[in-house]
Amino acid sequence: MSILHCGRFRLSLERPLIMGIVNLTPDSFSGDGTGTDVDRAIRLARRQFEAGADILDIGAESSRPGAIQTPEDEELQRLLPVLREIVDWGVPLSVDTYKPAVMRAALDAGAAMINDISALRHSGALAAVAGSDCAICLMHMQGEPGTMQVAPHYDDVVREVRDFLAERVACCREAGIDANRLVLDPGFGFGKSLEHNLALFSSLTATASDDLPLLVGVSRKSMLGTITGQPVGRRVAAGPNRLAAELQSAGRPGQRGRQNAALLGLGQIDRRPSERLGQIEDPGRARPPAPRRTRAHGSCDSHCPGRPKAVSDRRSPRGRKP
Repeated sequence: MSILHCGRFRLSLERPLIMGIVNLTPDSFSGDGTGTDVDRAIRLARRQFEAGADILDIGAESSRPGAIQTPEDEELQRLLPVLREIVDWGVPLSVDTYKPAVMRAALDAGAAMINDISALRHSGALAAVAGSDCAICLMHMQGEPGTMQVAPHYDDVVREVRDFLAERVACCREAGIDANRLVLDPGFGFGKSLEHNLALFSSLTATASDDLPLLVGVSRKSMLGTITGQPVGRRVAAGPNRLAAELQSAGRPGQRGRQNAALLGLGQIDRRPSERLGQIEDPGRARPPAPRRTRAHGSCDSHCPGRPKAVSDRRSPRGRKP
């Protein structure tokens, strides 16, 4: 697949794309949550955009290990004020949620992608997105955020993740969702030990399904801390260009002569717009307006700069986040 259909956007996957993460939670695992400060969330989104993010992913509920579910109304109070402020910037907006009602509200507000850690397994989730034109990211997770890191076990993590994602793709296709709207995420850190994460990373192309793009979100996660010995704030050893290049290299034509696309999710982006890796076809793309003062609505909880992610294109056997 060379083009991802993402709402009104058409994203070229000839090169990896960078997804900048904006966390609207007070308890982000990376410690950069900002509570109810809507203005700060908008400034963070603007910084990601101007640094070259190809997609902005907005999350209003924490999915870190041990996280407690956020009530639906609270998630919407955090999400919608920020989403409405940045929807006209000309950059695709992804919303990280597994709740059907939040999906529908986000799409009504202009979101171009739904990023679901549960791969549309919740009742009503498939129906919430099937009739839209949004892109959909299907992620693998063993268990639930609250308990997923309690002794995760696999007989063959690569095979099991691949089979799970293939099954979710089949469900989407049966619901009438075109393949060019789908992205797959192996779910680094979601119910996986360091050994599981490394096995998946070394066999990315083997987890792909139907030549679909891969979303790779590893920025600042504990696996990097274990490998590097660095605290959360310093887990940025490789810049987006280097990480994207490595992903692209890892996905060069291989055993089956196919090539998968990959998206890279990062928490910090440090490059100029001229270094933008992907190509977004949208005539409305422009520099975002200077952030204006925004009144928080209700318990509007917000933001934290996220971790960026990437997309790379490769052919092979296969196919967010705490």
